[in-house]
Amino acid sequence: MRIRRILAAVSATAALAGLGLAGAATATAATAQGAPVVGPNQCIDGGGTPRIDLPGNPCKGGKYDGQPVD
Repeated sequence: MRIRRILAAVSATAALAGLGLAGAATATAATAQGAPVVGPNQCIDGGGTPRIDLPGNPCKGGKYDGQPVD
């Protein structure tokens, strides 16, 4: 009886972990396709500020607002 509960918990955890990985892959693919990467100088020339200290390294403000800076 106890083994069944442990196996059920393990399989549920594995299933949820699989969904989490699939969601992360989808989010990464959407970011790569939806927002072209701009250079730091492009961000500045467009009136923004490269914020490489934030997750995703976004350009804040200006023409390229929200796009990742590389």
